Amino acid sequence: MAVCLIGAARATAGDEAPRPASREGEKAALAQFARHAEAAFIAARERAAAHADDLEAAWQFGRACFDWADFPAAKARRAEIANLGIAACRRVVSADTNSAPGHYYLAMNLAQLAQTKSLGALEIVTQMEREFTRAKGLDPALDYAGAERNLGLLYLEAPGWPVSIGSHAKAREHLHAAVERAPEYPENHLNLITAYVKWGDRAAARKELEVLDHLWAQARATLTGDAWGSAWLDWEDRRRKLTEEAKETPATTGHRLGRP
Repeated sequence: MAVCLIGAARATAGDEAPRPASREGEKAALAQFARHAEAAFIAARERAAAHADDLEAAWQFGRACFDWADFPAAKARRAEIANLGIAACRRVVSADTNSAPGHYYLAMNLAQLAQTKSLGALEIVTQMEREFTRAKGLDPALDYAGAERNLGLLYLEAPGWPVSIGSHAKAREHLHAAVERAPEYPENHLNLITAYVKWGDRAAARKELEVLDHLWAQARATLTGDAWGSAWLDWEDRRRKLTEEAKETPATTGHRLGRP
């Protein structure tokens, strides 16, 4: 799961099925993944409502909000869902300041909210940085080194000082740390490759792509089911594009800040 400012994307996708061969096939696959995310959102909302004092149910609802907010086309609807997740996770961290999932999914939903704003997104960045940093300190392994991964993307994509917190050095530090902590997770490698391409280091990008190639089949066999469907669709597309970009003139575009 990874976020981006400008969004936050969860990594998830299907079994060993190949990438849809047509735009219609891809739309059908995305519709299936959306239905799964919406059903999970509804179930988590009902559980949280039935168990108002259950902090785990609350942060799991926050996670479901983040996942579901990826799909609606209307920004207002996505913001509405993200705000539900933000409220749920704020309740969690208010009751338990040491809840790593509470801080983590609060940051992820803040990222979703930031994606819906043409103005004001940068005001949310420091909140995301604070919550991801807190989550990393509490549980650095959570969501396949999710806090490190998303801090790296945050520093990669945000404008630099004095406008915001963007930092080449910090992005490199956290993206490398995510790969080192959870090397089995494809998105950690894809984000680092994205950064190398953005920085014009094509040799490093190609080297990291070779590492990714070696772990791809095992990850495909491990991360399966509907919950991972949209992630694999995203990862396969990014892998293909990054392979081409690593051969060409360095690119300057970035990745939407995560999922995985």
